[in-house]
Amino acid sequence: MVSREWSNLTNDVRAKILEHQTSAPVKLSALARALGVCLKAATLPAGISGEIRPDPENAGKFLIRVNRHDAGNRQRFTVAHEIGHFLLHSDQIGDGIKDDVLYRSNLSDRREAEANRMAADLLMPEHLIDEWLERARLLRVEDVVGYLAAQFEVSEASMKIRLGLA
Repeated sequence: MVSREWSNLTNDVRAKILEHQTSAPVKLSALARALGVCLKAATLPAGISGEIRPDPENAGKFLIRVNRHDAGNRQRFTVAHEIGHFLLHSDQIGDGIKDDVLYRSNLSDRREAEANRMAADLLMPEHLIDEWLERARLLRVEDVVGYLAAQFEVSEASMKIRLGLA
């Protein structure tokens, strides 16, 4: 099931995203480039997982910085979350949005939840989930959540939420 946020994107934006959702794991750096967003790993202050702000080197563009010290799966969700802010809230980014480890920022909880739902749509698109669920079934995988989380390079908690199990 796709989110309301995904459904509200323009057809052109959805098509651009779908071009990068051909296999798991989704290549977020390529997606960010296609959307015109620069992505950099950085050492961020303690407790900050990522941020999106205007790119000081490219007028009119945005820069996402992700905390290089976070685990890989966490970095992937953070990048997808910040892309979610770009897609949904670019008019509200102002000088920048910093998200802490609980994905809270200076935006409302509603906007953070919207960015989280978009992140799930970006990282774990429904068509790829269905494809990998079928593979798991054919292979008689016992730990389906763990298997899918590994294929999509996301946490098991994220995958449980995506599958409606949490």
